[in-house]
Amino acid sequence: MLVGSTAIEDKLQDEVPEVIKDIKAAGIKLWVLTGDKIETAMNIGFSSQLLDNEMEIFVIDKVSTKQIYKQI
Repeated sequence: MLVGSTAIEDKLQDEVPEVIKDIKAAGIKLWVLTGDKIETAMNIGFSSQLLDNEMEIFVIDKVSTKQIYKQI
């Protein structure tokens, strides 16, 4: 029996993918820094066309400086 359900969707503003495409075409490097969950950040990256399947994606997910240096 389903008692209740909810969903939240963060939508991108209009024309975000087009603007990101123009920024890339201009040779500007883009970085993403977020406090979101990794899955959320990846989904937004792909939906905004900032990320694609041809890219090497590097996720820094450690907490301490020492752990981050090891991961890098």
